[in-house]
Amino acid sequence: IAATQPSTNWHLKENAREHHTSKFSSEELIVRRGQAFTITFNGTERPEQNLIFIAETGPKPSKATKTLATFDISSTVSKEGWSAVLQSTSSNSVSISISSPHNAVIGRYRLSVQSGSSSPASLGTFVLLFNPWSSGDDVFMPNKAECEEYVLEEFGIIFAGNKNHISGFGWNFGQFQGDILNICLSILDRSLYYRQDPVTDVSHRHSPRYLGRVLSAMVNANDDQGVVLGNWSGKYEGGKNPSSWTGSGEILQSWKKSGFKPVKYGQCWVFAAVLTTVLRCLGIPTRTITNFSSAHDADGNLRVDEYYDADGNHLEKGADSVWNFHVWNESWFTRNDLGPSYSGWQVLDATPQEQSGGIYQCGPASRYAIKEGEVDLDYDVTFVFAEVNADSMYWNYDSATGKKTLIFSKSTEIGASISTKAVGRDDRVDVTNDYKYEEGSAKERDVFKKARKKLGLEDKFDPTAPKVEEIEQKPDISGKFKVAGSLEVGKDLNLLLVLENLQSDAKTVNVNMTAWSTLYTSRRVNQIWKDSISVTLAPKEEKQFPIKIKYPEYQQQLTTDKTIQVTALCHVEDGIQVLVKRNITLDNPAIDVQVLGEAKVNKEVVVEVAFTNPIDTEVKDCVLQVEGSDLLQGILELRIPPLKASETSSTKFKLIPSEAGSKHLLVNFSCDKFADIKTFKMVKVIN
Repeated sequence: IAATQPSTNWHLKENAREHHTSKFSSEELIVRRGQAFTITFNGTERPEQNLIFIAETGPKPSKATKTLATFDISSTVSKEGWSAVLQSTSSNSVSISISSPHNAVIGRYRLSVQSGSSSPASLGTFVLLFNPWSSGDDVFMPNKAECEEYVLEEFGIIFAGNKNHISGFGWNFGQFQGDILNICLSILDRSLYYRQDPVTDVSHRHSPRYLGRVLSAMVNANDDQGVVLGNWSGKYEGGKNPSSWTGSGEILQSWKKSGFKPVKYGQCWVFAAVLTTVLRCLGIPTRTITNFSSAHDADGNLRVDEYYDADGNHLEKGADSVWNFHVWNESWFTRNDLGPSYSGWQVLDATPQEQSGGIYQCGPASRYAIKEGEVDLDYDVTFVFAEVNADSMYWNYDSATGKKTLIFSKSTEIGASISTKAVGRDDRVDVTNDYKYEEGSAKERDVFKKARKKLGLEDKFDPTAPKVEEIEQKPDISGKFKVAGSLEVGKDLNLLLVLENLQSDAKTVNVNMTAWSTLYTSRRVNQIWKDSISVTLAPKEEKQFPIKIKYPEYQQQLTTDKTIQVTALCHVEDGIQVLVKRNITLDNPAIDVQVLGEAKVNKEVVVEVAFTNPIDTEVKDCVLQVEGSDLLQGILELRIPPLKASETSSTKFKLIPSEAGSKHLLVNFSCDKFADIKTFKMVKVIN
């Protein structure tokens, strides 16, 4: 090779088109493994003669760890390793098609070329990613529409609320924005695994199973100064309220800008959304999953115990809890360690709930293993199995005597309406049947028993297990809370407590009722209301008792999760207690988004956002936040003047779309009385 440094043409546009990497905005070549890419370089005297290429990655590249490959020009693509095939030559340049193996380590590679006995000359660097479009790859996804959604789509919908009242909000994953790929690669280089043994860590980066587990640890800040710091206190000083984020880009960029200090604050959907961004960016098909009435079984006995005092107050006793909803991830890849039937969707969870292998990481747990109760398989199948299957036990606890009495137990409460966004549509898809057999079916109970047996729970003496007679005793009355009217922040909350006498003799019932504002994790924050009534029910009689909680009563107490738990503990004379409870999630008032005119690539288009103040006092500190991949750069923040009662604000701003197709604009409006009113609008951009 001549003394001059060869200059390389990476054919960025053509290679990116072939490799489904066009959405990255990078001056560096980004390609997928197991597929050929073409480069042209000059500065070689007799180009086709004995050229040797060297591709290397990581701190100490070696052939043994598959982080170093040397290969010369051959006539065909190698089945096993790296290969180079000559495309064309001219007097001073040569075009080469380079292929990497299907199981190559992913990450940033240095490429150099050597001719004869001269020393190697650098051609530059490129980034190699997983390839779901290639049938030899562990992440191969045969359905092209699914590849588009789970790897290339930057917009998602995350489902929240509770099982009686499911809502969804938009999220901008933004995996192709600016510097996100580099940030994702630096996440890998900051993991505990890399710090302990960089050479071994990099050599494992061919495996989506390995990287999924590492990233489930790195997206939370526990153990490793990872990306997001969790906070479930209801107080978010010194950081952002978890419900105020609308996309992952801002979080990942803040992490890098601060010198890799954890970003404050996240809750489950933030961890899941950031993990989705990182995995999609690296080429692993990934989606967010919401599980309603999700169990956090801290002691691993597949049971969740909840305690109430005599007044019906939910007690913070024991480490178990049931969250209104919990969001985790599924990623698609093969499980060579377990066998073909366990391949496909794998559960990963970056929310720091319980340690696994000594650090806060969770998964990959094969979804098939979860459905079949194979709780002894790697990784963390027991924990996820409990999240969707645990039995719930409700106890009355007397703090004076320490006595606890079982009120009732239920095996069909946990793991409802498991949801994800549809492929190519903004709709909800229910995937509950992929996690478990139908509730109440014999097969579902068989799987539950099998899981208990594998965990050694079936014969062991369990001092907390209810004695048979406690369970056999049937309650004399039944009760439920019904919603009467709308569930909206700013309006009074109207409920009905419905009590029915199941017996053929009259019953006297003393009812203690409470309402608490809670976090979505069911953690109580403020008491809003309490009352007690004494009622007599004639034989088989049903009675309704209206309950009204006025907006001024709950307004100051409400958390930004907008959740209220109402309970009625019914003490039946000479009978067993009956617990009636309901979690209520209030909706924010609506905001209206209109695109005024046609949205065209590189042309200004005006958007109007309108909000009407629904309450009879002024709202102030109004802020509008807007983001959307391919519609605007970064995040637009607009301050809005105070709004008097019933007044409407109309705010206009301009977008300049950069790419054609169906894009999503995410809008978040906040003021002193309403936190994070979110909506999204699909914008069809034409050329």
